[in-house]
Amino acid sequence: MGKRGNINKLKRNKKSARGSLFEVLERWLKVEDLSIGQASSNYLPQVLFLMALGILYIGNGHYAENTIREINEAQKQVQDLRADYHTLKADYMFDSKQSEVASKVKKSGLRESSEPPIKIIAGQ
Repeated sequence: MGKRGNINKLKRNKKSARGSLFEVLERWLKVEDLSIGQASSNYLPQVLFLMALGILYIGNGHYAENTIREINEAQKQVQDLRADYHTLKADYMFDSKQSEVASKVKKSGLRESSEPPIKIIAGQ
């Protein structure tokens, strides 16, 4: 085999000395010292706490997404209402011009005065 065989054995020995992630976790948690019933009762509060945190995290994500959707819908409505406001304001400004008012009241028999208004002073 030569040098290559020795190098491969050396690499395998280094990897097995460290162990996989699960082996490290197993050694750290010392799971083999516990029986199945004892392990489940010891870790039950932590597992339930982590499950509750997970559920809260998922719920918070859904709440945030729904809030973002509502904000986007409200922004679209504000844009539509703003456009309606500007359109109505432009129509009102056009309809309130003196020439437009004069042309609309001409149909009912009113006419525009050609004389300027007179100032009346009371009490002299």
